[in-house]
Amino acid sequence: MTTVTVKPLIHNETQVVGIYFEKDIKLNIILQKAVTAKWSRSKKCWYMACNKEACNKLANALKGIATLDGKVMRDYFKQNPLDTTIIASNDANGLMKINNRVPLSIKPIRLCDANAKALTKFNQTLTLKAYSTNTIRTYNSEFSVFLQTLGNTTAESFTTERIKAYLFYCHTTLKLSENTIHSRMNSLKFYYEQVLGMDKFFWEIPRPKKPYILPKVISEEKILKGLQGIINLKHKALLYTAYSAGLRVSEVVKIKIADIDSDRMQIRIEAAKGKKDRMVTLATATLEVLRLYFLEYKPKKYLFEGMNAEEHYSPRSAQVVFNQQFERIGLPKYFSFHSLRHSYATHLLENGTDIKYIQELLGHNDIKTTLRYTHVSKKAIEKIESPLDKILRKNSEDKNGKV
Repeated sequence: MTTVTVKPLIHNETQVVGIYFEKDIKLNIILQKAVTAKWSRSKKCWYMACNKEACNKLANALKGIATLDGKVMRDYFKQNPLDTTIIASNDANGLMKINNRVPLSIKPIRLCDANAKALTKFNQTLTLKAYSTNTIRTYNSEFSVFLQTLGNTTAESFTTERIKAYLFYCHTTLKLSENTIHSRMNSLKFYYEQVLGMDKFFWEIPRPKKPYILPKVISEEKILKGLQGIINLKHKALLYTAYSAGLRVSEVVKIKIADIDSDRMQIRIEAAKGKKDRMVTLATATLEVLRLYFLEYKPKKYLFEGMNAEEHYSPRSAQVVFNQQFERIGLPKYFSFHSLRHSYATHLLENGTDIKYIQELLGHNDIKTTLRYTHVSKKAIEKIESPLDKILRKNSEDKNGKV
């Protein structure tokens, strides 16, 4: 059954719901007639009004026809319970003061002319410095939120002290997570130091300490059970490739047919995170699955094609494939597609692979990133006996030894 994913999308300066799925003529007709969705040539997806009523209507129309993945939209509506956007003015400190709310479909937020120009210059500099698409998207999103908060106050006029006040507002009023604040600080640092050339502008601004989160690892037994239970050949090939080579979701969906080197049993990962190419191993079992997959699906450019044969499979669709398959075997929902990569690295370590080789296979710049897996590996931990087990064992031995 086809999976249809919905998520927030800005189209023609208006908030809408983007609708994504693999090419399906039957679904195209349903979207046009039952949901009154429209096709966007620029975004290359279907879209509809951004409200719960439209999403519920879509869910009803797809019953028995396709699986609807609405997690992103459910999270969005939790954060925006009134389906609204904020209209703001400035308080005495130049920070946003909420006046009222209006429907998103009626009036999206506008920036003052000076801040609109700042955003344009910000994006131009990111592009000229050849930052990755994901970094540009993240920085642009965080900087846009900052500019919206300012109202008519210009970003260029801000001092270090006012930035501190804004970040304090993010901590105390907005209660943003440490990771979100780090992203926002990175975007602001880029604007003031890289765009405006204000060297050392952020030296006096402290960063929040990030929580140390251990990688979530799936056992070898669960991995095997999950992979062997896949019926759809494309989904099977996708997950086999991802786990067997320890790939990020953004890497596995972008693999081209020309990247598979069956003679050397390697896969070329091109322009991965940090714009680095690297070679990873091609497992024999994965090659066998890929050959069966190729004969049936006959991909032309990308190994895993999306709705359009010229486009690769979407990372979000790959995540849905993982969720659906591994939830069937009882894996908790906090595991994600990236857990396959964590599991690959941990299993290599437990099987005796040198940490330096694992670093190269994963494409890590810093060995410290790879060393995280030593904290979740059971290789050394399983040899340690708990004091409780030792006490109970000793007590049992003493009793059995008595006449």
